[in-house]
Formats: sequence, C-alpha cells, structure tokens
Amino acid sequence: MPLTKTRDFIFAAFLGTTLLVPATHSFAEDARPREATITVTGEGHSAIAPDMAVVTLSVVKQAKAAQDALDQNNKAMGAVLATLKDRGIAERDLQTSGFSIQPQYVYQNDKNGQSLPPTLTGYQVINGLTVRVRDLSKLGALLDQAVNLGINQGGDIQFTNDKPDAALEEARKNAVADAAAKAKTLTDAAGVKLGHVLAINEGAIVMPPQPLMRQSMAMAAEKAVPVASGENTYNASVSITYSIQQ
Repeated sequence: MPLTKTRDFIFAAFLGTTLLVPATHSFAEDARPREATITVTGEGHSAIAPDMAVVTLSVVKQAKAAQDALDQNNKAMGAVLATLKDRGIAERDLQTSGFSIQPQYVYQNDKNGQSLPPTLTGYQVINGLTVRVRDLSKLGALLDQAVNLGINQGGDIQFTNDKPDAALEEARKNAVADAAAKAKTLTDAAGVKLGHVLAINEGAIVMPPQPLMRQSMAMAAEKAVPVASGENTYNASVSITYSIQQ
C-alpha cells in the first residue's frame, strides 16, 4: 500500500477510536447502581387571630338626571370619608374600589305583547370604597356610622393579618416536621434506615378564604354592629427527598 494511503488509513482509524471512547464511558456510568431515595410530602398549619379587617362599602344613589345622582353620591361618600378619617382610619387604608354611572330603563310590552322601546327613567351612580380597619375594636361602630352617613350597599368583611410572617414560618416548620415523621414511619416499616436530605421543595402557601360577614347596609342598627373575627389558618406544604441507607 502506498505510504500516503497508509497514513490516511491510520489517521481515520485513530479518529474513529477517539470518538467512540466517550460513548463507551457513558455506558459504564449508566451501569452504576443509583442511590436509593424516598420522597415524602408534608403539610403544616398555623392559626392566629386576625389583626385587620378589609371592608367593602358602596354608596348607591339614583336620580332622573345623571348630575343629580352624582351630586347626591358625592355628598354621601364625602361624609363617609370624613367620618372614617376622624375615627382614625389613615389615608393609605382608604381606596376607591369601583365607580360607575348607569342609565336606568323600564322595559314594557304593548297590548299585543310586543316589546316597546325601553324608557329611560334616570341614572344610578355607584361609588365603592375599600377600607382597611387595623383596630378591630372599632369595626362595629364604624359600620354603624357608615350606614347612618349613606352607605347602602356592601358590607363584606374579610379578616386578615397585616404581617403573617411568624405564622407562615411556623406553618413551614410544621410541614417539614410532618414530612420527616412520614419518612421515618415508611422507612421503619420497610426495614431500612433513613439517610440525609437530598432535596427540599416548597409548595404553595395558602390561607383558606375566611368567612365573609355580610351586613345589610339598607338597615341601620341602633347599636354597633356585633363582629366575631375568629382565627386565620395558614397552610404550608413541602416535598422532601431523603437518601436510604441499605
């Protein structure tokens, strides 16, 4: 064989061998036994009393002219805002949550049962207000005062916590403890020994929707509205993977 062809053949053979080495190495790695593991999910809960209420209130006014309905609404809402501020509600805790001006129609049929064109009867103005009450002892009196000043719709209350960090931390710790207890139970039952933690994944932190207190704003109470705040429960979940010592 000529010398040039011989060199080409040797180089090609060498190149082919070099390319095959990594593949052979990966097969060897795949053949190694993998570490035995166990993955468990834990749940934790923490309940604390709420320290704040979020209240949704609305002023609804109707008049034949849109401007009249707006003027009446503005007057009532202005009085409500002034009173809330006098009662110690800060500006940052008062927020307009909705405003609308809607025409009001009457729909009728003629004597033959056919629909007649709608008749405009006036306008309705709705101005919504979200209030954060940080002193729950004042909540009942505030609701009563708001009704007397013109609030005539809403009254939904959600009890919450301004800073739930401590409760969330406790819920997380309880979730980890729950996962560890489950892992110990399972490995003991299987006759193996629980090893070290390989991975921890946190699930969603959830505060279940709290019961909403609905107070009819159409009827003003003679005394402060009674309020029961109960407790808020925060839930945490974790997924933990442990090694198993054979």
